[in-house]
Amino acid sequence: MKFIHIGDLHLGAEPDSGRAYSKNRDQEFYETLERVVTYCNEHKVELLLFSGDVFHHQPLLRELKELDYLFSKLIDTRVVMIAGNHDYIKPRSFYLTYQWESLVYFLSDKELDFVEFPELKLAVYGFSYHTPIMEGALPRLAPSADTTSHILLLHGGDGKHLPFDKNALAASGFDYVALGHIHKPEIVVPGKMAYAGSLEPLDKTETGDHGFIEGELVDAQLKLTFVPFAKRKYIELRVTTDRELSGHALRDKVQDEIWQHGRENMYKVILVGNRHAEVVYDTENFDTLGNIVEIIDDTEPYYDLEKLYNKNENNLLGKFIASFKDAEEGSLEYEALIQGVEALMRTRRDER
Repeated sequence: MKFIHIGDLHLGAEPDSGRAYSKNRDQEFYETLERVVTYCNEHKVELLLFSGDVFHHQPLLRELKELDYLFSKLIDTRVVMIAGNHDYIKPRSFYLTYQWESLVYFLSDKELDFVEFPELKLAVYGFSYHTPIMEGALPRLAPSADTTSHILLLHGGDGKHLPFDKNALAASGFDYVALGHIHKPEIVVPGKMAYAGSLEPLDKTETGDHGFIEGELVDAQLKLTFVPFAKRKYIELRVTTDRELSGHALRDKVQDEIWQHGRENMYKVILVGNRHAEVVYDTENFDTLGNIVEIIDDTEPYYDLEKLYNKNENNLLGKFIASFKDAEEGSLEYEALIQGVEALMRTRRDER
């Protein structure tokens, strides 16, 4: 039996709103899910599992219809879902009244419920959030259906959302625990428990690959594989400068790095290394080079200290440099020297 486990889909989210590349980002979430549907059909996946936060907010009726339409394209795949802390079930939630036309089983209860699939000799368990916060520890859970295999859908894992003991949960009798809420994919217990992570990354902290967990259950043995599937990913890009690099040369270097890592991705660019003391990098317009979410200039100015001292030995700057004459490059004293020189040079520039 093959299944796909998707964690936090967050349909309706608008990451990096206001940036040029994010204009259709919300639609890309639906497009990635549609690709998952195609994958299920091509790979004959029997079960598609969603462990909460299918939507980023309370779903509207039209949004449920759009989701149902995508699921209608599944040929022979059953869908099981729960609600998480973002799309939790309010008293008048459309989740409670919507009639799915596809093979969708929504476990909407507050208490543990399950759906059986006799043809798969399998039961899938889960319960939904009815409030955005569930601070109490996870109650003891155990399978109850009279079937061969048991899968649990569970959303949580931090202090405000069902904290749990992974060892106790792994020993609770479920063949697999499909976890949601944490957006970083992680195999928590090999062959037993995993966070699928967010299908598409939602902000610059969610670096690295995103996708889904693919599982195959054969004779009670479970094989889990993380499948990268997101359209884009956030990358922390460190670009090293040197004292000879001009502002325009730096722009070209950043653009080259972005093209090498993929122009479709989003970047947090960190500039490191030295720059000539008289050079100030204008990073305000670097976003035209690609999908740059943030740019941080951590470069240090380079000064020819000997030449600077010879020109200023009789003034404050020269005396300050002389007071650090024994400082070794790379030491805290040398760092203090450079920062002090920069402050004094900045004062000079401001007085001009």
